[in-house]
Amino acid sequence: MLKEFRCVEGCSDCCINREYFPSKAFGKIGVLLLPKEKEMIEQLAETRGIKIKILPRIGVGGASDHGASPESILVYQLMGKERDGNVCPFLETNGSERSPHGGARCTIYDQRPAACKAYPLVSIDPIISTLDSKCSYCVSTKENMVCNLGLSTEMKALNEIMHSTCTDEGAQLWRYATNVGDPSDGKMLPQGWIKVPATGKELE
Repeated sequence: MLKEFRCVEGCSDCCINREYFPSKAFGKIGVLLLPKEKEMIEQLAETRGIKIKILPRIGVGGASDHGASPESILVYQLMGKERDGNVCPFLETNGSERSPHGGARCTIYDQRPAACKAYPLVSIDPIISTLDSKCSYCVSTKENMVCNLGLSTEMKALNEIMHSTCTDEGAQLWRYATNVGDPSDGKMLPQGWIKVPATGKELE
């Protein structure tokens, strides 16, 4: 029988909680934005009078000397509006209007970035594609593989991200440290470009 992915009633966790990635030293990440989405998101925020913060996320090329930076930016990230990095600026958390499943309402749902459209799909593998293990649906159903969840739209969005961020083999990759995290982290979190070894997962 075909299973269908459905958001858990009242859940908005994927729009609220951000994580440290790939480690705490890099700070919390924001929602991944393709370069073509960056301007659109900026315009949507200006139209709605919403203050946003967009940082680089992954860069490519450039010298490998200390203090250097990449030649170009592959993807950006929309940061959460709270100091701890949480809560998407476009999530209406205080309004009376709710999403169809009873969660907080996304005010740009029809124009949301590809990363949001792809969720909870986090990787596409020729053999096994995987879902976000922190997604409430995946936890409640003990699902961690796509199987037959009817995720064609999510797969299309993730394929778009992967296609748009292809790099030459051996290209120097950089990750941007956000300096965003829990207040208890104090000044331990750096900000700026950090050269990273190629592992095949830099675009997460």
